[in-house]
Amino acid sequence: MSRHPLSGKHIVLGVAGSIAAYKAADLASRLVQAGAQVDTVMTREATAFVAPLTFQALTHRPVITDLFDPRSELAIDHVAVAKRADAILLAPATAQLIARLAIGMADDAVTATVLASSAPVVICPAMETNMYQHPATQTNLARLKEWGAVVVEPARGRLASGAEGIGRLADPGTITGTLRWVLGRNGDLAGRRIVVSAGGTREAIDPVRYITNRSSGKMGHALAAAARDRGAQVTLVTTVTPDPETTAGVEVRRVESALGMLAAVEEAVQGADALIMAAAVADFRPESTATHKLKKGDADEWTLRLVRNPDVLATVSGSFIKVGFAAETADLRGNALAKLKAKGLHMIAANDVSEPGSGFDTDTNRVTLFHADGRVEALPLLPKADVAHLILDRLAALLD
Repeated sequence: MSRHPLSGKHIVLGVAGSIAAYKAADLASRLVQAGAQVDTVMTREATAFVAPLTFQALTHRPVITDLFDPRSELAIDHVAVAKRADAILLAPATAQLIARLAIGMADDAVTATVLASSAPVVICPAMETNMYQHPATQTNLARLKEWGAVVVEPARGRLASGAEGIGRLADPGTITGTLRWVLGRNGDLAGRRIVVSAGGTREAIDPVRYITNRSSGKMGHALAAAARDRGAQVTLVTTVTPDPETTAGVEVRRVESALGMLAAVEEAVQGADALIMAAAVADFRPESTATHKLKKGDADEWTLRLVRNPDVLATVSGSFIKVGFAAETADLRGNALAKLKAKGLHMIAANDVSEPGSGFDTDTNRVTLFHADGRVEALPLLPKADVAHLILDRLAALLD
């Protein structure tokens, strides 16, 4: 069974009359691919930009454009759809649609569906900069937020008019990530603060060169997204910029070096319930960093003196649950158990990075979980998102 937070969910996609309406087709496709059942509701103006048949073909569901369609098999389309909705996504939301929602109008299929539903509403504005920044629009959005709606702020860039500014429909990953966060707010980790680290640190030699490792950050990012999807308040300390779907609803702190990672993690764990240290922190760093690019000159050899970095997971202390990772190429059990004991961990996830599909920069992983109480769980090769949820299942039990 899929652990994707959108799988099996009923999502109403409300589309208003904007040039950005064509992007809603991509959103519909993404939602369907994630396993959601999508009912599209369109304003009359939206149908002038994208034909309802487009959404019907993508979702395999009838599209609602009229409050009372005598051809529908449903009693009253908007009421039936509203009742079964797990969430309503309005993308794009025009200034006109936002204004009508803010005064409680129900004069078309989209507004009537919103008013007829108790499901959470996610609003994605898309309009010209002046329209978005106008006090009327901002007041209307503020009122909708007071009523519980979540607003995905528009992006900056080139607008339909050719001008540059704020008003573009947000990145689709940001939108789906926000939807995942909204749907998971009451999950089994709700009320918990979890810190996750990700990526390989970079230890500077000079302004051009650095020492690093092959960690992609994918496992840590998957853990952050999964914890977010289950209701946790997540802080992600990472050396790698995560994709927009991961960052929605997650506090992201970018770092580069091991010392930067240590400082950020020490600050982030204050008041946290758990720390999951998935980052690959360099064991050593150059003793000194040159302020200018070092030239090779005529030298045939170059000696670089390294000094030991602090062990972040062993250094950070507190009353929170500590989960570590061990990327090994030999003696997986011995090395993992040694780290589990030396760092005072509650659990460590170890993987053999020399195994196909379980190494760096892959979307899958095969891990063995070693617990402080002596239990050992060997998991099969799985997508990293599934591995993340299995680790969080064990963490949730530890937190109970």
